[in-house]
This record gives sequence, C-alpha cells and structure tokens, in this order.
Amino acid sequence: MADVHHFTHGLVTPGVAYALSILGSSLGLICTARMRTATTGKQRFWWIVLAAWALGGTAIWAMHFMAMLGFSVTGAQIRYDTPRTALSALVAIVVVGLGLRIVGFGKPNVGRIVLGGIFTGVGVAGMHYLGMFAMRLNGEVAYDAALVAASVIIAVVAATVALWFTVVLSRPLAIAGAALLMGVAVCGMHYTGMAAMSVKLTTPTLGGGIGGTSAANLLVPIGVLVLLVIGGLVFAIGAAPTKEDMAAREYLDRVQAAREEAAIGQQRGTVRRPTAFTPRGK
Repeated sequence: MADVHHFTHGLVTPGVAYALSILGSSLGLICTARMRTATTGKQRFWWIVLAAWALGGTAIWAMHFMAMLGFSVTGAQIRYDTPRTALSALVAIVVVGLGLRIVGFGKPNVGRIVLGGIFTGVGVAGMHYLGMFAMRLNGEVAYDAALVAASVIIAVVAATVALWFTVVLSRPLAIAGAALLMGVAVCGMHYTGMAAMSVKLTTPTLGGGIGGTSAANLLVPIGVLVLLVIGGLVFAIGAAPTKEDMAAREYLDRVQAAREEAAIGQQRGTVRRPTAFTPRGK
C-alpha cells in the first residue's frame, strides 16, 4: 500500500477548511433564523435557498475541497474529474436544501428533524465519497467498511443536530457557538471518510495519461465562486429587514394609520358641524 498523507501542507488546509465551515454554518443559521420570521411562503423559500448555498455549498462542500488540497499519495499524481467535482457540489447544496425544506415548512417536530437529518446526512456522506471518486490517480483505491460506516453515522448525527439548530437558534452568540460545533462535525466526517481510503499503486513512478484537472487549476475558479457566494449571502442578509425592522415598520404603519383616521374623523366633524341659527329681525 502507498503512503497516504492528509496534511501535506501542514495545518494550512485543515485550518482554512475549518474556517470555511464555521463561516458557512454561521451564514446558514442566520438565513434559517430569517426564514422563521418570513411572512410569506415565497420569502421562506428564498431563505431556504440561501441557507442551502451557505451550509451545503460553503460549510460542507468548500470545506471538503479545501481539505482535499492537503491530500496526497506518495508516488502518485492526483488529478480531478471536473464534472464529478461539480456534481458533488450540486449534491451538497440540493440535499441540504431538501433537508431544510423538510423542517422549514410546517410545524417543526422531532420526527421532521430526525427524518431530515437522516436524509441530509446520507446525502452529505454521498457527496463526500462522490468528491473522492472524482480523484484520478495511478492506483487502486479501497475503503475500510467500518470507517465508512462511522463517517456516515457522523454525517447523519451532525445533520440532525444542524437541522435542530436551524429551528431553535436566533441569538448571535448561540449561532456563533453552534457554528463552531458544526465546523468540528463537518471536518470530523470528512477526515474520518478520508482515513477509510487506502491506495495501491499500479505504477511505481509519477506518470501521465490519467486525465483530469489538477487541484491548482481548480483552486482559482472555485475560490472566486466561493467568495462570490459568501459576498452575495452577506449582502442578502444585510439588505433584508430584520425582525426588529419589521416590528418598527408595523408600529410606524399603525401610527400613520391612526393619524390618518383621526384626520378623517376631524374633517368629517368639521363638515357636519351645525351653523348657528339667527332669527329674522334680530
């Protein structure tokens, strides 16, 4: 078996991956908190879409890709199948979105959260192994069944807890603490799944002909896309009115309506006021 390394660049890749997971989790939980205060089904839908991009696209998939940059196999050249890599990102966003849909519409309960957690966790684990399957190298890849099962269990538990967070948390401090825990869970699932993989080289030296794209070539476009997504999420959250903003607007609307009603009432009173009667001859 070849020597497999998960921290080729030291703590840089796991550190950045963890930071991305925290950032995506924080933005996702903020979006779900806004979703719960939305007044229409359309608003709730769009907050779910934004939360799916934050959690699935940034907290999970971007973290996964960044951590993969630290993966290497001694004596092997690693490249990536671009369509499969893109498909893994799409899977992460879709399964998280569907999980949020399960708990986000209707009255939240334990059954919905557990069902959504199982569906989302299995989907996220599938995304992880799809992303690993996108790797191309001169070797035969095998997996330890026990560690694969452990990674799926971690994914299901983490997804269930995350969905519970999405229906109960709204305070900034609680969201920050939950994001730290979610980052640990996502990274733990990733590295457990990676530890399950072993490689047996089929060629003794580096060679060409394996096809695919290098991680360096994917880093720039993916990095730009992640930054655009994060920027868009921050803008959407900042531009949307908060619960306090909506309460203030409702108060001002009530005050304005009361003033208009008082003005109309005063005007009607002026029109109907009887004129003084003066008898003739006086």
